[in-house]
Amino acid sequence: MFRENSLKKKLAEGKKALGCWLSLGNAMTAEIIGLAGYEWVMIDHEHGPGDFQSAIAQMQALAAFDTTCLFRVPWNDPVYIKRALDAGAEGIMAPMIESAAEAKAAVAACRYPPNGIRGAAVSSVRAANYGMAEADYVERAEAELMIVCQIETPTGINNIEEIAAVEGVDMLFVGPSDISTNMGHARQRDHPEVKAVLADVETRIKAAGKWMGTVLRFGLDPQDLFDVGYDIVSGGSDSAHIRNGAVAQVKRHREKNR
Repeated sequence: MFRENSLKKKLAEGKKALGCWLSLGNAMTAEIIGLAGYEWVMIDHEHGPGDFQSAIAQMQALAAFDTTCLFRVPWNDPVYIKRALDAGAEGIMAPMIESAAEAKAAVAACRYPPNGIRGAAVSSVRAANYGMAEADYVERAEAELMIVCQIETPTGINNIEEIAAVEGVDMLFVGPSDISTNMGHARQRDHPEVKAVLADVETRIKAAGKWMGTVLRFGLDPQDLFDVGYDIVSGGSDSAHIRNGAVAQVKRHREKNR
């Protein structure tokens, strides 16, 4: 039997889930994140340097923990989605979704016929325990998999309701960096105009009845975002946690030893 998607179970029970971005493509940093107790991770292949071998190593490192492995593909590409799923991803996030048609394409890429177009190789892929959980995987994969559409462009924002209405879409994930950049306020996620748009996006996603996710924003704590209605929040990334710890330590050293 392949494992249950613990993140979907928690969200269905009304719980909130704290996660971490995996940007480095490194199994040891993934293991540290699992040991720390994060409830989900996002293996990032849109901006991260990883390949499928490193993604598999990360998922293997996390297999001992109650940490759901989500996977952001570089684009809404059925070939890349198929390979990520076969490797064992427990959820797919497609970036820059702007319409119901694009959301439907993402869902179809995640499902076997007759409900989708995913190629079937369940007798050999890691997702089905290399064929040892073949029947179980075929029966349960559609229900266990989490499908996430990222909202980060003006067109996507305009079409939130139609994207949310697509059957099979579990979550809309708000991307504040791209939203602010598209508004002409790059790196200003706390700009009043950006904050107003984000508040509108949050209200509309909640009204649509979908789970909602995001990453940290300037000056906010994960709990602040949970309090406004987010179901999952990324509390940072493996690279950011290393960077922030190192920079803070060096700063303290220099302040004391000028």
